[in-house]
Amino acid sequence: MSTCTAIILISCLVASATALQKLTELYRWSALDYTFSSDEHKNYALERGEFVPENNLPVGIEVWKNKLFITVPRWANGVPSTLNYIPLDVSSTQSPKLTPYPNWAYNREGNCDGLTTTYRVKADSCGRLWVLDSGTVGIGNTTKQVCPYAIHVFDLATDKVLRKYTLRPEDTNANTFIANIAIDIGSKGCEDTFLYASDELGYGLISYSWELNTSWRHTHSYLMPDPLAGDYNIGGINFQWGEEGVFGITLSPFTADGFRLLFFHPLASNREFAVSTKFLRDPKITSEEIYHDFVVLESRGPGGHVTAHYMHEDGTLFFNLIDRNAVGCWNSRLPYEPKYLGIIDSDDEAMIFPSDVKVDALNNLWVISDRMPIHLLSKLNFNDINFRIFFAPLETALAGTVCANDYSYHSYNHVKDRSWNKHHAKNAYYH
Repeated sequence: MSTCTAIILISCLVASATALQKLTELYRWSALDYTFSSDEHKNYALERGEFVPENNLPVGIEVWKNKLFITVPRWANGVPSTLNYIPLDVSSTQSPKLTPYPNWAYNREGNCDGLTTTYRVKADSCGRLWVLDSGTVGIGNTTKQVCPYAIHVFDLATDKVLRKYTLRPEDTNANTFIANIAIDIGSKGCEDTFLYASDELGYGLISYSWELNTSWRHTHSYLMPDPLAGDYNIGGINFQWGEEGVFGITLSPFTADGFRLLFFHPLASNREFAVSTKFLRDPKITSEEIYHDFVVLESRGPGGHVTAHYMHEDGTLFFNLIDRNAVGCWNSRLPYEPKYLGIIDSDDEAMIFPSDVKVDALNNLWVISDRMPIHLLSKLNFNDINFRIFFAPLETALAGTVCANDYSYHSYNHVKDRSWNKHHAKNAYYH
């Protein structure tokens, strides 16, 4: 079916969904289920412990045409597939089953040629889906490295694997935990593409060049957690994640010098940081040489923990404020200060732990919330709604926020052919 048909179907679902002020709840689950080939297949998986519904927690999302991708990490036994999708053009229920991508075999646990655990994935403008497989089963003290870290790149038009690249041993360390990636397509086109990965517990950034088919690592103290920002209160639970370093990463539009800015933040932090991809793209530059090229922005203030964030091609940053059960925004043509950080929407029930945020090619904002701290530190009530996916057109999401200041000037048709000027780049770095 066409994308238009998918949008019509979404509209039909929205009519019966519970809505926040800006974001509309599209999908909701008490527990996840999958498109098993038959009842016998599902019962077999249940009996063998290959499917344990209460151990399945959705974490990441991505949207490409009629596919809504959803990732489910293998933090415990009973996760039958880590990379999945929902067909937007045929899903007519608010709790659709997940279909493994590209198939069941590629997601089989123990298959090191396929996927073991992935967190957040990215579709690019060249029709490729980028997936970083951690190769791990378990979480925290239960983590086992059953397969090496690897990058899998799919052709979204054919669902075929274009490339698999295994990270070098020196790219990771004993503490490595990678939960986010960003994709940088350069000025020379699709071959000029880099993947950046954030090593949350190993405190590093990893660069991978599609053209060179090699990878390398960067370190910096800005990638580490803030020891004063490791206390959380979410969903009625007080807990400490004091070791959580660099987490969310996203890319700006092109700056005046032909490169982008990588915005990043540790999870245990109330601050945002930035560095030019000019330095991340060069495998010959050492971390020591570029130490002073990393820039710190103003603090978001107390309650400023952010999970994933995503910068749209017009320079608007969208981010999840987990302490506030909210989704925020920043117009990067304004200084990065608390008064210029807007709140798009919040809900103390439906938005407990917004885990991922994306913007699709049709300029819709997508958010997933999953009550992760309750899942990890307490116990989810599977008679309640635990996982939700929301969306909103960008104009609707930004209306009435400080991020919409002069928003009409940054029309999408013009932005695609226009890079940031020096003034915009300076704002992003120094305000």
